[in-house]
Amino acid sequence: MKEVWIFIEQEDLNIHPVSFELLGIGKKLAMNLDGKVAALLLGSGVKPLLEEIFAYGADKVYILEHEVLRYYRHIPYVYALTHLAKKYRPEIFLIGATSLGRDLAGGVATHLETGLTADVTELSIDPDTKNLLMTRPAYGGNIMATIICPKHRPQMATVRPRVFPIPEKREGYFGEVVEEKIELSEEMAGVERLGFLPKEKTVNLEYAEVIVAGGRGIGGKEGFEILRELARLLKGEVGASRLAVEAGWISYEHQVGQTGKTVRPKVYLAFGISGAIQHRAGMQNSDCIIAVNTDPEAPIFKIADLGIIGDWKEVALALIKALKDRGAS
Repeated sequence: MKEVWIFIEQEDLNIHPVSFELLGIGKKLAMNLDGKVAALLLGSGVKPLLEEIFAYGADKVYILEHEVLRYYRHIPYVYALTHLAKKYRPEIFLIGATSLGRDLAGGVATHLETGLTADVTELSIDPDTKNLLMTRPAYGGNIMATIICPKHRPQMATVRPRVFPIPEKREGYFGEVVEEKIELSEEMAGVERLGFLPKEKTVNLEYAEVIVAGGRGIGGKEGFEILRELARLLKGEVGASRLAVEAGWISYEHQVGQTGKTVRPKVYLAFGISGAIQHRAGMQNSDCIIAVNTDPEAPIFKIADLGIIGDWKEVALALIKALKDRGAS
């Protein structure tokens, strides 16, 4: 039976949400192949995670525990996953396009001598050939390219966080567990982790529940100071269009769209964003989209749940005042 493999990214027994998102889409792909979705769980003392992995859709879990795998290091993780893939020969292998996933996937694909499509935003099975169709932005986000890997297996991809929803949790579900053993040593790891330096606060766009985003229409850096105040009152994050980032008004880590972050907040407020297709692709799955623009023909209004035709600054400042009057701080 063909298997769709999902790498479970975890740190200190906390699973990255992208792993659950991949279990959801992996389940659909496996059904189209009349196969199963299997999770790959590496680490040390990670068996307590099995219940949660099965609850989010796994039919099977391959678990490989070793002290050398307690925390992520490239060489032992690549060695372990390559060993498993050569033994069980999955049809498809998906990894989250996180910092860890991007580092890991390239090494695994190289050792398995197969292709790898990076930063995928759409996945489906070709009904005729049963090949995996992997779609991702290309040429600076100006086109969407669909890539296939017909001659090598597994078909591998790293998938952007938040492009697929987290599936509904199935409490009490349990499937097959395959416990594997492997010979590893600290010497082969090549590096030793001595500790961590305090991590500076970064922008958490992918998993923010509220995003206040600005585009070229807000006029400059000063406009983002107003949006930051609104985002703070709403306990959200600040996003931006590509044009605003390219103009130097805000850093790239705030960019939403095909060449930036893909997001799924409960509320997405778009100020002065016209809504080019590249931007809409990164935020159109938001639960509620509120758009403010002076142009009634702006494409953003086509996908907005609430559209306001007017001056973005007046609307933003009115919202800030209303929130402060209600005691927000």
